[in-house]
Amino acid sequence: MRFASPELLWLLAGLPALFLARSRVGPAAALLYPSAELVRGLGRVRRARAGGLRLALRALVAGLFVVALARPQQGLGAGEVETSGIDILLAIDVSGSMKALDFELEGKPANRLDVARVVVEEFIDARPGDRIGLVAFAGRPYLVSPLTLDHDWLRKNLERMEIGLVEDGTAIGSAIAASTNRLRDREAKSRVVILLTDGVNNAGKVSPLTAAEAARALGLRVHTILAGKGGEVPIPVTDRFGRERIVTAEVEADPETLQKVADRTGGTFFRATDTDSLARIYAQIDEMEKTTATLKQFERYRDLYLAPLLAGLLFLALELLLSETRLRRLP
Repeated sequence: MRFASPELLWLLAGLPALFLARSRVGPAAALLYPSAELVRGLGRVRRARAGGLRLALRALVAGLFVVALARPQQGLGAGEVETSGIDILLAIDVSGSMKALDFELEGKPANRLDVARVVVEEFIDARPGDRIGLVAFAGRPYLVSPLTLDHDWLRKNLERMEIGLVEDGTAIGSAIAASTNRLRDREAKSRVVILLTDGVNNAGKVSPLTAAEAARALGLRVHTILAGKGGEVPIPVTDRFGRERIVTAEVEADPETLQKVADRTGGTFFRATDTDSLARIYAQIDEMEKTTATLKQFERYRDLYLAPLLAGLLFLALELLLSETRLRRLP
């Protein structure tokens, strides 16, 4: 149990003084009658506690509203979470060439991006204690998911990642720079970028080696993965009539630059030519990036402000009702 804004609870300390001061101000009530005989019977009707009851109701209402404003919350689960102390940013190419059908899933031809999704999801599942983020890139990079321990949410965003959401191209340098920017202010024991691409840097304003220098200066490692066999590969294309067909196209690759990026940052360069080799690469990176620590944390909270808010509204309605009926005052 906690309050999201506990500093507001200090308002409760001031409520008694506020209502006490209010009860002591104002002129004394008085009525003028030509004869005391007219009001003799009023002495038998006692309402001396009416003002005190109304004041107590108002104080209760104000107190409940303050508690609601402070937002009481209930922890839905607490426990020991084992974490490696590593922040990982996954940068994945979603350019048009990732449609190439030179990989397989369940014995059937599959494009590079679909295979990458499956393998990356397995990698995420193997590291439940890591903060992992996701950047996609084509002609420019865009953030798919910030660093998070909520891997269910991360996987949902991974599934929504598609080819064609931004202009085509392969901005490898910009992707490294965007990933570096997301990791630069983190205090993790280790910060790692894992970049997967199948092409040559041909877009963006930052060269891969310049971005690698920036990553090295900030103490980040960049592992690079080149997906695909290179050369001529089958790629589905859609003509102007909306019909899809498979054509053979040449896809350029630049393993030399990816090797240099990895070397300059203390990372490792890998080449995946099929689904099995890509899975082995992510498994190897998983083994390379391991340290252990223990962190106790509350992961999720449920807001409980509605209960004091509704109670306050109920007592407010009661006070208004009584002030117009049983506790009504003469003007």
